Amino acid sequence: MNLSEQQKRTLLNKDRKERIVSPFEKVLSQIKMHTQLILTFLGVSLGILLGFTLRSANLSSETIMIISFPGDLLMRMLKMLVLPLVVSSLITGVAVLDPKASGKIGLYAICYYILSTILAASLGIILVITIKPGDKETKSEVGEGTAKSTITSQDAIMDLIRNLFPENLIQATIQQGQTHYTYEKSNSIIKSSNSSVLGNDNEKKKWNFKYNDNTNILGVIAFCVAFGMIISSMGRKAEILLHLFLVLNEITMKFVKIIMWYAPFGILFLVSGKILEIDDMGNTARKLGLYMITVILGLMIHCFITLCSLYFIITRKNPFKFYYGCLQAVITGFGTSSSSATLPVTFRCLEENLRIDSRVTRFVLPIGSTINMDGTALYEAVAPIFIAQLNGRSLNFVEYIIISLTATVASIGAASIPSAGLVTMVIVLQSVGLPVKDISLIFAVDFFLDRIRTAVNILGDSIGAGIVDHLCKKDLIHQNHDIENQIDNDI
Repeated sequence: MNLSEQQKRTLLNKDRKERIVSPFEKVLSQIKMHTQLILTFLGVSLGILLGFTLRSANLSSETIMIISFPGDLLMRMLKMLVLPLVVSSLITGVAVLDPKASGKIGLYAICYYILSTILAASLGIILVITIKPGDKETKSEVGEGTAKSTITSQDAIMDLIRNLFPENLIQATIQQGQTHYTYEKSNSIIKSSNSSVLGNDNEKKKWNFKYNDNTNILGVIAFCVAFGMIISSMGRKAEILLHLFLVLNEITMKFVKIIMWYAPFGILFLVSGKILEIDDMGNTARKLGLYMITVILGLMIHCFITLCSLYFIITRKNPFKFYYGCLQAVITGFGTSSSSATLPVTFRCLEENLRIDSRVTRFVLPIGSTINMDGTALYEAVAPIFIAQLNGRSLNFVEYIIISLTATVASIGAASIPSAGLVTMVIVLQSVGLPVKDISLIFAVDFFLDRIRTAVNILGDSIGAGIVDHLCKKDLIHQNHDIENQIDNDI
């Protein structure tokens, strides 16, 4: 009896202590809980403010380089972790799943990628047709394009497939291939009617497949998926190797936690340095303002209506709570302008904040960051129609369908092709016979649009992981029970 009374008093004292907590202490605890998120947001905000403040000083290129230096270090650190993270997460993600579960996760992920990308491209086409940001008067203001490309859409698609099967795995980690054409002059001998010989110079087009300094991430992903499937099929024989990659993944994530404390400082100078590099921001925004509004409006609709609707319809959960959980990854993506470089942060947000199963994130995120580019698909659907409007070219319904499909394909290949903005846009423009040279007209505003596109791409990947996790939860729980039963039988 005395013991129960003491317990009651203890509980009452605890309740009183909890009630005494002041609002200031609650705010302080929330700040401690979300310190990194707040610092990252402050880094982006102060970077924008510092960049616009220093523009009036007309700084030299050397000074801008020094200002950007801390941001450059952040990009190097994040990119350093991409390869070990992709390799370890994909191999372990595939290896720990049984063939049925991995097949179902892969099928759901691919279906989601295709659906969301097509919806993004279709939305972009509808908006650019409705708003009509391009006309001949705008063309006279922005001038003629200067971009050149000898690569055809066929070459780009074939390069995508070639890079999917690298001939040297070590080379794939640092280089990827791309089609190049060279022109050689050859002297041909022509006989005239008087049997005299005339020399004639002809240009001969020669095909070459050269390697550029850029990670062939698609080739690495293809190998890791196959490698993980074989480990899974080997069972206990491959347990030591599987454990090696599990430990490598854990070590990489610990690296990420350390780097994230430097990230706000690096993002501040990365954003301000990029703003200082733009030559004439006001004039460019005035000339291409309506085009920018069209792209940004499309990205916002896709982000807050299309993706939210998909997530709510399938999971019946609040999408904005999900967005809050991956907010730090989105802000980092805006600052770095790279979904691949932000991949370590995205892993951390989904696994720690949103409690997404690590088997899903390891499988879905590396592939999604490479082939699921909703923002890029929308952008590459808007830009060609904008260029057509600048040139006074009216497109028919079939051409709009072609643009939608080719923009989807081009966005998938964007991460695996060097100079992705130029090469993938060439695919879309050439599919409907639009001038390739006019691509350079929209590059002036690509700095800002690229950051928003990257943030939307990261949200799309994250929503995909959340949807797949919801759809496969029963299978994953069932697999956990099977593993527990197997351990009990072994004991």
